[in-house]
Amino acid sequence: MTQDTTTRGVLLAAEGLDKPFHAVSWDAAEGEGAAPEPKDLVLKPKPGVKPRNIVVVLTDDHRFDAMGFTGAQPFVETPVLDRLAAEGAHFKNAFVTTALCSPSRATIFTGLYAHQHRVVDNNHPIRPDVTFFPEYLQAAGYETAFIGKWHMGVEGDDPQRGFDHWISFKGQGDYWPNGDGLNVNGERVPQKGYLTDELTDYAMDWLEAREGDKPWLLFLAHKAVHAEFIPAPRHLGRYDGAEFRYPESLNLSDEQSQGQPVWVKNQRNSWHGADFPYHTNLDLAHYYKRYAETMLSVDEGIGRVLDHLEAKGELDSTLVLYMGDNGFAFGEHGLIDKRTAYEESMRIPMLARCPELFPGGTVVEQVVANLDVAPTLLAVAGLETPEGLQGQDMLPLTRGEDVPWRTELLYEYYWERNFPQTPTVHAIRQDRYKYIHYHGVWDIDELYDLQADPNETVNLIHSPGHEAVVARLTERLFQRLEEQDGLSIPLPLPLGGRHLLRDADGAVPADFPAVLLKARPTVDDVG
Repeated sequence: MTQDTTTRGVLLAAEGLDKPFHAVSWDAAEGEGAAPEPKDLVLKPKPGVKPRNIVVVLTDDHRFDAMGFTGAQPFVETPVLDRLAAEGAHFKNAFVTTALCSPSRATIFTGLYAHQHRVVDNNHPIRPDVTFFPEYLQAAGYETAFIGKWHMGVEGDDPQRGFDHWISFKGQGDYWPNGDGLNVNGERVPQKGYLTDELTDYAMDWLEAREGDKPWLLFLAHKAVHAEFIPAPRHLGRYDGAEFRYPESLNLSDEQSQGQPVWVKNQRNSWHGADFPYHTNLDLAHYYKRYAETMLSVDEGIGRVLDHLEAKGELDSTLVLYMGDNGFAFGEHGLIDKRTAYEESMRIPMLARCPELFPGGTVVEQVVANLDVAPTLLAVAGLETPEGLQGQDMLPLTRGEDVPWRTELLYEYYWERNFPQTPTVHAIRQDRYKYIHYHGVWDIDELYDLQADPNETVNLIHSPGHEAVVARLTERLFQRLEEQDGLSIPLPLPLGGRHLLRDADGAVPADFPAVLLKARPTVDDVG
C-alpha cells in the first residue's frame, strides 16, 4: 500500500475548556515549499541603541549543571564556559518549553511554543509562514551566518531563510564523516574530520573573511554533545579514572517510588531507561564521562572564537550567548535522555557575555527560557519585539533592573510514535511548585515542592493538604493553554524508526497505582 503523504498531520483540537474536540489537518506542502505570503520584516528601532555583533553557540543535550564551575561532577572541565560565567552572566534558572531537539530549536528561532510553530517532533519541518528572528536582522542590515545542526525535518539541510551564509548537514549528522557530507551554501562538500572541530573551523573562516561595517550574527549550532558521545581523539579517556556521582533519584525508597507514575517505573526497562538504556548494558558512569569528554572540543572551539574577537578588539562589544537545546538525564528518576518535565530534562545551561552591556560575574535568578532568545537578540540589534512572540528581552535582568517578569513557565511535550515510552506532558513550573499533567495514559499526575524537594523525589499529587495547590495549578495550566491556542494534541504521520522493546529478563511491568485501586463491592454492599 502506498502511503498518502499529502497531509502532514492532524490536530485533535478544542476551541475552549467547555467546547468539544474536532479534527484539523494541514497539507504537507504547507511545511515543505508552499509559497508563503509576503512578510513585513521591518521592525521599529529602539531609540539610541547601537546594533551589536552577535555570536550564538548552541549545543545539543548539554544539561544545566555539566559545567566546571557548577561542581555537580567535580571532574568536569569547561574553562571557557567558566570564563563566560565569570566575565558575563549566568542564567541560573534557564529552561526550554519542550525538551526535544527540533521543537526547542524552532522555539529558539521563532519565540513561539511548539503548539504554535507546530514542530512537535524531530521529523517534520517548520511551516514557511513562520518567521525566524534572523529574518528581522537581515531586514535591519545584518549579515547572518548559520553553521551546524539545523535538524528541523528528518533529513533536510538546505539553506534556510534568514541566513546569508549556510553550512549544515543532514539530520543528526555524525561526529566522523559518514558519506553524506555538508551543505555549504547549497553545494555538497565532503566532511573532512571530527565534526565539532570542523564546524568551528568553518566559523573561524567566516569571521576571518568578513569585510565591511555591517553588523553580523554568527549562529554556531553543534551536534555535540548528542549521543552517541564520541570525543575528539585528543580527549578520549581523559576522565577514565574519575568518580561519577550517581543521582539521588536513580533508586528511590519504597515509599518514594509509590508516588511515581506507572509509566516512569516502566520506562526504566526501555530504550530511555536506566535499566536497559538504548537496549544495551551501557554503564551510566562511563557514559557520562564520554559525554564530558565530548564537550571539551566544544569548549575549546568557543575559546578560539573569543580569541579571534579579542585580537580584533571586538570581544567586549560583541554579545556572546551560549546555551543548550535541552537537558539530559543520567539516571534521575530511573531514566536517561530528555522529553520529560523533570528538572534535568527541561533545564539548560545559558551564559552571556558583553561587558559593554552588562557587568561580569552576574547571576540571574529569574526563570528564563528558550522563548526569550529571539526577543533578547532583537533587542541587542536595537529592534523592538514583534507582536506575537511569547518571550521577553533578558537584557534588563543582566543589569539587575526591576522589570516585570514571568512567575511561571509552561512546558509541553507531545507523545512520539518513535519513542512511545513517554506520554504527552504538560506542566506548569512556578517558583515553589511544579505540576505535571499527563495525557493519554491511565496514570497519576505529579506535584513537587521545588523548595523542599529540588530533586523531585516526593510526589505530592495525592498528599493531604495539597488539594488546593493541585486544583489551582490545574486550572492555571489549562487557562494558559486556552489563552495561547494550545488545547490541541498533534497526530503526525508515522515517520522514522521505533524503539519499543523491553529487556525480557528485566523488571516486570509495574503495579497499577495503589491510589487508583478500589475494592470490589460485596453482595451486601450492592444490596
